[in-house]
Amino acid sequence: MNNQTAAGILSTTIEKVRQLVDVSTIVGEPVILSDEVTVIPVSKVTYGFASGGSDFPSKNNNQLFGGGGGAGITINPVAFLVLKNGEVTLKHITSNDNAAERIVNMVPEVIDKVNAIVTKTKSGNQAE
Repeated sequence: MNNQTAAGILSTTIEKVRQLVDVSTIVGEPVILSDEVTVIPVSKVTYGFASGGSDFPSKNNNQLFGGGGGAGITINPVAFLVLKNGEVTLKHITSNDNAAERIVNMVPEVIDKVNAIVTKTKSGNQAE
């Protein structure tokens, strides 16, 4: 590490994390299972980093520096996008979703059920 300052350590740590985590880490490479089915993995990426340093006064050397840096990354697969016959579905693989996520994920299904009931009711009323 050429830049031996707290800013240099922080910059190097951020650059290393940036190299590890990119878009393809979150939305993976498509896996083609057949002509009709393609699966794309989706992951949740959590990362953190810390760095610090201090200059030590010295009679012999004005530029004594002590410091360090570190980072941690967690990658958890959470879902798959399934492309089948021109339709896309999201298949969750975690059952630990919080309540807000479950509600948001249920909205399309609820709308479809309500539309089916309304359509059935309208067609029943028109037949009478």
